[in-house]
Amino acid sequence: MTTADDPLVSTEWLAAHLNDANVKVLDATFKLPGVLPLPKDDYLATHLPGAVFFDVDAVSDHANPLPHMFPSAEQFGRDIGGLGVSNADTVVIYDGGGWVAAPRAWWMFLSYGHRNVRILNGGLKKWRAEGRPVESGEVKRKPATFKASYDAKRVRSIEQMIANVESRKEQVIDARAADRFEGRAPEPRPGIRAGHIPGARNVPYNQLFDAATGAMKPLDDLRAAFTGAGVKFDAPIVTSCGSGVSAGVLTLALYRLGITDTALYDGSWSEWGQASGPPIATGPA
Repeated sequence: MTTADDPLVSTEWLAAHLNDANVKVLDATFKLPGVLPLPKDDYLATHLPGAVFFDVDAVSDHANPLPHMFPSAEQFGRDIGGLGVSNADTVVIYDGGGWVAAPRAWWMFLSYGHRNVRILNGGLKKWRAEGRPVESGEVKRKPATFKASYDAKRVRSIEQMIANVESRKEQVIDARAADRFEGRAPEPRPGIRAGHIPGARNVPYNQLFDAATGAMKPLDDLRAAFTGAGVKFDAPIVTSCGSGVSAGVLTLALYRLGITDTALYDGSWSEWGQASGPPIATGPA
């Protein structure tokens, strides 16, 4: 993958371009329900200079009871314009360095037609470890115009996923930890069954980055994580997880391996795992 195609940018690159008028930095820090301090409070305490907070729960379909589902193109455009981002901007997204929501936000931008979007490799963790500047408080940018058009090919619905259990046309890769995937650990969301989509493979997202530095692992390590889980690179892939956020880490890793036409199951286990949901499987893949 050439540098021009790589969705990741280095801390060095961002430090050099932080003050460019058309570079807009978004903090997409996210945590599971009930984990404190809240992501917004983390952002207010410490963020990259000039970064605006991208709230995964706010930029979502509020009419849908499932957590942070993709909004309409109109809403996405309105929300992103409200953050001061226009279609002419280069968007750089980061999170705390635990690689949860920056890839989700990146995939949303791609899904709504904005190609000029990157992720800061290592996030806030690497940035701070290198002694780079941070600031506190809220950044408000002047609203901009952002026109979004939705590409449905990048996202999957539960109906498509149910049909896929029969056809097995697309490989499903689940980003959750092995004990949740296998049904040995309870789900963090109440009322959700334990297990996985029948036929799914398991690549826990935290295997794809170095916890010490926050940087994504080298391409050979990424490749080995997928092939070790039985994933075939020449067949279609859908990523899934607990609620459609950490699945984006798999999507990002695959993209870096040159597999750019995957899809993400937006409802993920929060939808499939409901008491009234489709059949589930337990145990290893």
